[in-house]
Amino acid sequence: MDFSKKMLREDALAGKTIVVTGGGSGLGKAMSKYFLELGANVAITSRDLEKLKTTAAEIELGTNAKCLAVACDVRHYDQVEKMLETVVAEFGNVDVLLNNAAGNFISPTERLSSNAFDTIIDIVLKGTKNCTLAFGKHWIDSKQQSATILNIVTTYAWTGSAYVVPSATAKAGVLAMTRSLAVEWAKYGIRSNAIAPGPFPTKGAWDRLLPGDLKEKFDLAKKVPLQRVGDHQELANLAAYLVSDFSAYINGEVITIDGGEWLKGAGQFNLLEAVPESMWDMLEQMVKSRKG
Repeated sequence: MDFSKKMLREDALAGKTIVVTGGGSGLGKAMSKYFLELGANVAITSRDLEKLKTTAAEIELGTNAKCLAVACDVRHYDQVEKMLETVVAEFGNVDVLLNNAAGNFISPTERLSSNAFDTIIDIVLKGTKNCTLAFGKHWIDSKQQSATILNIVTTYAWTGSAYVVPSATAKAGVLAMTRSLAVEWAKYGIRSNAIAPGPFPTKGAWDRLLPGDLKEKFDLAKKVPLQRVGDHQELANLAAYLVSDFSAYINGEVITIDGGEWLKGAGQFNLLEAVPESMWDMLEQMVKSRKG
């Protein structure tokens, strides 16, 4: 099966304007590219304007839609408001906010400085809050009939995880905000959902998280029951569906796309998959002999 195939029809997002934070590279870039291919106008944001412009020019190729590069540090509410004004001035309105900007450290927590911890909280939780609040206020004040917020979280938002405590803390807050606003803002026509991706390796992020030969020592595919990592198009397909009108009745959900990874880690006896067939035969005979 070709997991890189595109799922939705070509006009599925025609007429929509979508803002993607952290859209200059990695998964944000992959999702933005697919949104453009489906007819949406897209604004990508991050702090690096030159990188954004390069990405925008690259992913616009072959589409009839426009990708707008807007510099914005989501940690600062005034910059988010200015970014929103720029997008509205360019496209006339905004239909979708995709909160994808993130940061992470893999480290024993006691080795982190207070500032390092704050950096992750500020980007992930505060940045998502800033964008969500600014866009939500805009939609409510302008009496826009429908809008969508899609947040990128992680499976450890609900399980927690050692060695990524700042990220787990921040993502848990984003997940709670997703579910809370799904109820509170539904009366304004605003849907709020989240995606929890498993391993979808990107060069920049994974090089920072697993430098040197750590990528070889920690083969992420081995943690996944399907024995592979995700293809970027698979995530883009899901994101496109969740921001499209085809998902109009989905609200307040977090959809996991990880090949079963987190469930494998959660099951108390899942490690028994390492038991060879010969040992299972021996255990079965022992049980039968006891019954006898």
